[in-house]
Parts: sequence; C-alpha cells; structure tokens
Amino acid sequence: MPDFLAQRQNMVASQVHANGVTDERLLASFAEVARERFVPAEKRRVAYADAAIELVHRRWLLAPRAFAKLLQLAEIQPTDSVLDVGCATGYSSAVLAKVARLVVGLEEDADLVRIASEALRGSGLGNVSVAQGALAEGNRAAAPFDVIIVEGGIEQTPQTLLSQLRDGGRLAAIFLQNGQGQAILYLKERNRVGHRMAFDASAPALNGFRQPAGFVF
Repeated sequence: MPDFLAQRQNMVASQVHANGVTDERLLASFAEVARERFVPAEKRRVAYADAAIELVHRRWLLAPRAFAKLLQLAEIQPTDSVLDVGCATGYSSAVLAKVARLVVGLEEDADLVRIASEALRGSGLGNVSVAQGALAEGNRAAAPFDVIIVEGGIEQTPQTLLSQLRDGGRLAAIFLQNGQGQAILYLKERNRVGHRMAFDASAPALNGFRQPAGFVF
C-alpha cells in the first residue's frame, strides 16, 4: 500500500515549499489535506505527482506547485470569504477551508457536486459548501467575495466573476494565450479592476472561459 503521508510530506517539501511558497498557513493546509481522497481510486498512486490529474473527462486537479503558488498570490486572510470556481471533487476547497473563514466551491456538473459535497463532509470541515452552477457565472447568491480562485485556465477576462468581488478583492487564475500560461492576479479597488502577471504556469482551459472561435487578439 502506498505511503500517502510520506508522499504528502514530500509534495509539500519538494513541490510547494521548494517553489517559493512560504506562507506557513498554506504549507500546513497542504500537509493536512489528504489529496488521495479526492481522486478516483485508480489514480491514487499518482495523487502527489507534480502534474495535473484528469478526474473526469476534461476536468482536472491542478498540479500542486501551480495551485499552491496561485493561493499564495491571492494572499488569503483568515477573515476572507472565498469562491472556488471549478472545485471538481473538492480538494481545492478543502485546502482553502483551512486558511479562509468561508469557502463556496462551485461546480456545474451534478455528479461532481455530489462527490465534492460527500468528500468535504467526510473531511469534517464546517466552513465549506458546494454550489451547482455555470462556472463563468460565479455565485451571485453568496457574493461578494474577498477572493475568487479559478481552478483552471482562462482565455479571456472573467468579467462576471470580477463583478462578484468586494472592494479590495482578488481573483487568481491562470491566463492562457498563444499556447502559454501565466498566473494572473486581478485586484478590485474603488470599483476599478487592475491586474498583473505573476509567474509561468499551465492548466487546461475551463468551460466558459475559452476564447470564442475566430477571435483575434
């Protein structure tokens, strides 16, 4: 049987901390959440690989390095409410729930909503829930949010999500252009939104965030 605890400790040391993630709260969260519980049984042997894992068709769990650096970029505070867009089976929401006040995971697939809800209940976390809806539409019912994390690549500015940030809110995602990806941080201040690119990263594009066919930048 694989020693998942040892693999998790190695992931935190060699993939997360070694790549510049120094936030102690994040490091503790990654060390505590059992990643293997959120992947299909047949893929648990690669749960801690430094790569994205396809959970169901065209839905992925971000690689640990990219996900951890994205969370550090968002500077999540213990008082923050977070929308986790594309939470899939709930792993990302579980990690977030340990560093934020409140987390809402968003999924559009009913089966993934069920799987994530069950997995998160089994984790004993009381400050996280999962909602069903189109990913690009966010969750107006629970808005505004302090932080929005997009668990995948985007090819265009997520205007609807940005409208659900409160003043001072941050949105972190991986922006894809011309086959390349970079982490992007949007910051909303006084109803104006600015952004900056942070580091190279890759992630499959999420439904609802792809550039329309034929679009020329």
